[in-house]
Amino acid sequence: MTETFYDVMRRQGITRRSFLKFCSLTAAALGLGPAFAPKIAEAMETKPRIPVLWLHGLECTCCSESFIRSAHPLAKDVILSMISLDYDDTIMAAAGHQAEAIIDETIQKYDGNYILACEGNPPLNQEGMSCIIAGKPYLEQLKKAAEHCKAIISWGSCASWGCVQAARPNPTQATPIHKVPGLAPKPIIKVPGCPPIAEVMTAVITYILTFERFPELDRQGRPKMFYSQRIHDKCYRRPHFDAGQFVESFDDEGARKGYCLYKVGCKGPTTYNACSTVRWNGGLSFPIQSGHPCFGCSEDGFWDKGSFYDRLTKIHGFGIEENADRIGGTAAVVVGAAAAAHAAASAVKRARHKADDSQKGGDN
Repeated sequence: MTETFYDVMRRQGITRRSFLKFCSLTAAALGLGPAFAPKIAEAMETKPRIPVLWLHGLECTCCSESFIRSAHPLAKDVILSMISLDYDDTIMAAAGHQAEAIIDETIQKYDGNYILACEGNPPLNQEGMSCIIAGKPYLEQLKKAAEHCKAIISWGSCASWGCVQAARPNPTQATPIHKVPGLAPKPIIKVPGCPPIAEVMTAVITYILTFERFPELDRQGRPKMFYSQRIHDKCYRRPHFDAGQFVESFDDEGARKGYCLYKVGCKGPTTYNACSTVRWNGGLSFPIQSGHPCFGCSEDGFWDKGSFYDRLTKIHGFGIEENADRIGGTAAVVVGAAAAAHAAASAVKRARHKADDSQKGGDN
């Protein structure tokens, strides 16, 4: 019998109070209200940990690097307590034949009941020879594990969309997980980003464990709880966009004042992710807050859409006929016209006062 999350925590000397605090923090990370903390606690106390096989194809390991930096919950709590991470060649102690044997053991023991987490993608050209794991193409390992899993999580933009290794002309024919021919038809949850936010990754796992179902997905297969809004919608620089106040070049006066980064290539208006709300490094910051435009790393094809600093040209503001550039120009004209009108009105007012004073002097 696989231990529950609470069994593991008790064995590690974690108090009941600390456990309940953890459940509250996890509920907050999931965007759930305080009422859900008891439900998470119940799930952690009664349900066995989820067996997980974490495979690596063509990738840079940035998803793993992000995952181990999760703050709520801590990655160590996820790996050691919430899930049973049976295989991950990046962080596991086993190596060689012993490591590869774990995949077969997990398949036999948990057939149809484990999660297959995929970081990176397989190359299809030359029979997959551009990515070899344990002497065999990664494509073979992927298909074998996918055939017996409960569901697949595509970590990052490599597994979700193909990412830079699938960029034109794509000589290895690197292919995202959901487009691999012959792959067993399993539910696929895409968690794109280069890399995804750490708390988004751990929250997806926590949700599956707590509610025994997959999170609601959008039309592209991404969890709606994190990918239903554009970064632009919650960006703290949005008021500057609406006011037509833009950074024209890096380190200009607008940049120092924190103006909108649209004109230096920000893709926030077309990127769906939780960067502007969950943020990175324990909620400390995100690229736009650090002064760099978003380049849309969670969107399909971002790597083949020209320079990351090319300006979007069809982003509308207050009306469907007005794009951001026209709004900015109009705002400047309006401000200039208002200033001129104010100056003219002030001059007329002074002239009237002067005429009135002269008339009063003549009457006397």
